[in-house]
Amino acid sequence: MKALIKTGLTLTVAALCSSTMAQDVPMSQKVAATVMKVWPSDTASKTGKPFKRWNYDEGVILKGIEGVWLQTADRSYYKYLQQSMDNLISADGSQITGYKSDAYTLDNVLCGRNLLTLYNVTGSAKYLKAATILYDQLKKQPRTPEGGFWHKKIYEEQMWLDGLYMAESFYAEYAAQFHHDADFDDIAKQFILMEQHARDPKTGLLYHGWDYSKKQKWANPQTGLSPNFWARADGWYVMALVDVLDYLPQDYAKRADIIAILNRLAVAIQKYQDPKSGVWYDILDKPDAKGNYLESSASSMFVYAFAKGVRNGYLPESYLAVAEKGYKGILKQFVKTDADGQTNLEGTVSVSGLGGNPYRDGSYEYYLSEKVVTNDPKGTGAFLQCAVEMERLTNRNVGKGKTVILDSYFNDEHRKDALTGQTLSFHYKWEEQDNNGFSFFGNAFHNYGVKTTTLYDAPTAGNLKKGNIYVIVDPDIPKENPDTKYIEPAHVSAVSEWVKAGGVLIVLNNDTGNAEFKHLNTLLAKFGIHDNEDSRNHVVTPHFETGAINIPATNKVFKTAKKIYIKEISTFGVKPPATADLIDNKDVIVATARYGKGAVFVVGDPWFYNEYTDGRKLPADYDNLKAANDLIRWALAQLNAK
Repeated sequence: MKALIKTGLTLTVAALCSSTMAQDVPMSQKVAATVMKVWPSDTASKTGKPFKRWNYDEGVILKGIEGVWLQTADRSYYKYLQQSMDNLISADGSQITGYKSDAYTLDNVLCGRNLLTLYNVTGSAKYLKAATILYDQLKKQPRTPEGGFWHKKIYEEQMWLDGLYMAESFYAEYAAQFHHDADFDDIAKQFILMEQHARDPKTGLLYHGWDYSKKQKWANPQTGLSPNFWARADGWYVMALVDVLDYLPQDYAKRADIIAILNRLAVAIQKYQDPKSGVWYDILDKPDAKGNYLESSASSMFVYAFAKGVRNGYLPESYLAVAEKGYKGILKQFVKTDADGQTNLEGTVSVSGLGGNPYRDGSYEYYLSEKVVTNDPKGTGAFLQCAVEMERLTNRNVGKGKTVILDSYFNDEHRKDALTGQTLSFHYKWEEQDNNGFSFFGNAFHNYGVKTTTLYDAPTAGNLKKGNIYVIVDPDIPKENPDTKYIEPAHVSAVSEWVKAGGVLIVLNNDTGNAEFKHLNTLLAKFGIHDNEDSRNHVVTPHFETGAINIPATNKVFKTAKKIYIKEISTFGVKPPATADLIDNKDVIVATARYGKGAVFVVGDPWFYNEYTDGRKLPADYDNLKAANDLIRWALAQLNAK
């Protein structure tokens, strides 16, 4: 019976997401179009109001836009992200418009996430310099005696749920990237302190704020807590939990504590989901109180956290049903198309806080007095992130439970990090977001439910068993790596036997002068393939057409990609069991083979690295990201082939 329920749930979620994606334009892209019209990045625009000061509003929006870019490889989204940040920082990154570090407001830290994205993609020092200004603020942020960040300097001794999202997601990302491992304890402490003090044992919900000093008029004189459960506050906190977990190391001792907090809060949030509409009220535990209303920003945040929490394995699968119901409710209750065809989000409370001037007493009446508006950036940004997560569920079950292993033994280049001095593995790595990385390729695998891992050791029968797909990319030559490791007979045996037993091998080589052929060919020979050690499709930018290859509609691997860009490639000779699966001017561009229970795919270029999949460089008529998705679907289909 349980199996039937689970299967039914999976089909329902898939049906929801398929319906979402079956629209002419996915919902995330419709809302992104609204964002770019209402808050244009072009400061000379006459159609909207660009962000003109540094605040968390644009941080929420831009994280959503980044998600749409990752899914589509449409350069317009990246351009919007970059231009929006460029509008607010100086040319060298030393100044941030409207930012005052000595105000010590956590709200102003959130956009650091957008700066880190831009730094990782472009390598431009100005983005890191600006991000480091924000990191330095956190290092000096006033704290409670227990070590909890004050929400702002003017809010002495106060911790708010909002601040966990504003600061900790950036703090964790910065710490992970620049190897400040000691920061992880500080980051975990903020969540643990907040839950210890703000969690209500009866409802399981967290109160909006906590005053260590118990001096505020809004604070309970015994507990220091504000009197109500404001939905968006819990939304900020639960989003922060799932985002921070992206950066806490798998073996970090307190990672389990953060996952436990997430699960406890998820139970409480689910309990207060409105059974009729599927969304949540502004004051979570008072659905029947006079004046209370269904609120869109918090509902979007909860759906985002549940969908991402399940996708990444932090929450049980049962929360997909909660996310599905919530997303349906949001679409019905809050998402409206106006007469001009613009998609808008209604029902967002513009702001709610505690203290200040005029004084906000945290009462039920206070929360209900704040304006409810359409297309508020906090609500729209949260919904944008929510929509992207729900759309990512569409193909999740296709590769659920499968693992792709990326070789980092034969391709093992290193460089010294200029900031930390550490020697790092680089070039064609999942985590790299610049031109040379595979972050878009990895993101595509994740959309199919496939786990990405990296193998830094030689392939053996034992370690290959841990994966279903094995990717070898551009094996080193001495000019790239003085400690070159070649494919030896033992490796050939291990890999070929693994393929024979049902594995799928993907080889992305390179052209002559930039790749290793002799030893690689000893492996490819097992499958009837020979790399010709040549080079074609030479391109002088911007003459992209000289790197174009059109794909026939009958191609068995690439079923949606019609035109690809692939330059400086080697070609192949094939004999059984291999077949030529993409031919251009009599040259074999792609070869595949069935071998035992498994399969092999070979192309003479690393190809799926970000420079040619993220949309920033290539004209829009090239389908390289579609081709990457086609290859993933093909590989997963081979795993199930008879």
